[in-house]
Amino acid sequence: MSSSIHNMMQDIGQRARSASRAMARASSEQKNQALLHIAKVVRQKAGEIQKTNQVDVDRAQANGQDAAFVDRLTMTPKTIETMALGLEQIVSLEDPIGKITPLQKQASGIELGQMRVPLGVIGIIYESRPNVTIDAAALCLKSGNAVILRGGSEAIDSNTLLAQIIQEGLAAAGLPKDAVQVVTTTDRAAVGEMITMTQFIDVIVPRGGKSLIARLMAQARVPMIKHLDGICHTYIDADADVAMAVKVCDNAKTQRYAPCNAMETLLVNQSIAEQVLPILCKIYQDKGVELRVDGLTRKTLEASGFKDLVDATEEDWQTEYLAPILSIKTVANMDEAMDHIERFGSKHTDAIITNNKEKADRFLREVDSASVMVNASTRFADGFEYGLGAEIGISNDKLHARGPVGLDGLTSLKYVVMGHGEIRT
Repeated sequence: MSSSIHNMMQDIGQRARSASRAMARASSEQKNQALLHIAKVVRQKAGEIQKTNQVDVDRAQANGQDAAFVDRLTMTPKTIETMALGLEQIVSLEDPIGKITPLQKQASGIELGQMRVPLGVIGIIYESRPNVTIDAAALCLKSGNAVILRGGSEAIDSNTLLAQIIQEGLAAAGLPKDAVQVVTTTDRAAVGEMITMTQFIDVIVPRGGKSLIARLMAQARVPMIKHLDGICHTYIDADADVAMAVKVCDNAKTQRYAPCNAMETLLVNQSIAEQVLPILCKIYQDKGVELRVDGLTRKTLEASGFKDLVDATEEDWQTEYLAPILSIKTVANMDEAMDHIERFGSKHTDAIITNNKEKADRFLREVDSASVMVNASTRFADGFEYGLGAEIGISNDKLHARGPVGLDGLTSLKYVVMGHGEIRT
């Protein structure tokens, strides 16, 4: 690793740590003022943002990137306006910093509570989408944190311009511009530095593909908030309403294929399979979804005239397709469904469709995932849909945050003690 990259990252880290103290004491008014200023400038400079982004897009196309990659990279007028609206939405959220839980008087006479405080310095490593620069910076800013952003090399021009806009907003509100820094080198060694800078960075949030997450899991020394896979299941119970099951499971798979909360495996109780599978699978095939099925599901569907079915393999049950492909398994009962989820799931989001409250309650208690749902599409596992305003990512870890990570997930709690001269005896 070159000494110049090391020195650059050390300098960024030191400045972020210094800025984090100013951010921790910043008022809600200051933070909101910065966010509103950034939103205003984003709109004012929409043309410049698009022009700069086109440089990144042209480079990606010249390097042979596929259409999906280029689409994620491209900033349209709608994308830019959505960024500005997102900033204004975060302004409307309640500031969590400094809140103290109700004080509880102890036998000694002291009063004890907990105060919500920033994590400190957050490092975010992400790919492709330059709008993450604004979204992530805004959430970190509102939650009183400093942030170091390392976007993908493919979006370096867009990210650098957006960082300048953010720093302009910080300065306008009297906050340190070093509270948001973008790593401007495309050298991957910078990532290696970030994930080991425990003296400067309190937590890393990776937003990218499996190869990035796997690398960080193997090499990082800084704690992470992350998820590797979104292998989401929906189980249609024997006591499900068929019309509801069809509507929800169609949406869970086909509303969008690429997000991590899209359903990848459908589990169907054998006693309802003949009623629900032909209706639902016709919808899937009409929409171009490839069906990978177990033997019982194949038998049910072929009896209804279905063709072009693919035999599901062991690998299919543990694959996040992010594509119009769906694995389907017919199970004997809910216990078999939950055993399948435990074995093959990624602890992201899993749902049950049932009108049986006892079974729903069991599913909620026993399925060990970040989001567990009853009679709802897995596509709801999202910070915006959960009323968090926005999210910095989704975590399927159990510590420190779990599920969609909003403002509260970027904070911690410390104990506060209010005394009246008490001494311990």
